[in-house]
Amino acid sequence: LVVLNFTPVPRYNYRVGVPKGGLWLEIFNSDSELYGGANIGNMGRVMAEDVPFHGRPYSLSLTLPPLGAVFLKPAYDIS
Repeated sequence: LVVLNFTPVPRYNYRVGVPKGGLWLEIFNSDSELYGGANIGNMGRVMAEDVPFHGRPYSLSLTLPPLGAVFLKPAYDIS
């Protein structure tokens, strides 16, 4: 999953529908301290909630860095 924020402000509790429940790993964050950023993100992981959204059975409540991108993937297959 790739989520982009093209605005100059962080977005908190930004909900995105996903096909799988369980733990999702933040595998890339363009605002990471590694790249000189402020480290605004999801602390490396986020748990999918049983809240349908965007036509998907689960959803993530994300923190999106300003003018940034986060890449996430399911930690494991729970289906």
